[in-house]
Formats: sequence, structure tokens, C-alpha cells
Amino acid sequence: MEQKPEDLKTRTKRFALRVIRMYAALPKSDTVAQVLGRQVLRSATSVGANYREASRGRSKAEFISKIGDSLKEIEETTYWLELLVESGIVPAAKMADLLDETDQLTAIFTTIEKNAKAGGGMLNAGR
Repeated sequence: MEQKPEDLKTRTKRFALRVIRMYAALPKSDTVAQVLGRQVLRSATSVGANYREASRGRSKAEFISKIGDSLKEIEETTYWLELLVESGIVPAAKMADLLDETDQLTAIFTTIEKNAKAGGGMLNAGR
């Protein structure tokens, strides 16, 4: 029996919760870690919020705009996570799963955006 893909609303919320836990584990006394952590916290939690707004869009244009916002936020999240690794604050091995998820979410939102712009609309978006 084929397993149904996880709903994107659930997946983006689960992703945000993982980033929240990662942020909570950053050293409180390290100013750079806290600044970068707050940035990634903001962008990562915005991904799902924008997706939810997209799914309630009143028009195709609004849907495409909010999907684009989700895509921008996930790409920004990737950037902040990479900085946390490359600055030596978080070991690459500990960040690998989160970075993999940002890559997967980027691919999903890119596909949704392309399909919507091509006329596919919201049909099964993220499912």
C-alpha cells in the first residue's frame, strides 16, 4: 500500500518546531549565535504561515504571491542555517537534516509556484 505524502501544512509546522528546538539549544552567551538564531527562527516560522495564507488565497494571484513568499523564506532559512554551520557555531552533522529539509521544501515550493504560474493552480498543492 502506498503511503500518502505528508500534508504541507503539517510538514512546515513540524519544520518550524525543529528550528525552534535548534534555536533553544544555541548558546545563550554567544551574541552571534543568538543573532543568527533569531534570524533563522523568524524565517523558518514564516514558511508555514505564508503557506497557510496561500492555501486560503482569494485569487490565483494571491496564491502565487504567498507561495513566492514561502519560497523566499525557506531560501532565507537555508542561508541562516548555512551561516550557523560555516561560522562554527553548530556542527555540520547536527544541521544536516534541517538543511536537507530546506532543500526538499525549496523544491516543493518551486514546483507549486511553477505549476500555479503555468495554470495548474492549487490542485493538490503540497500534497
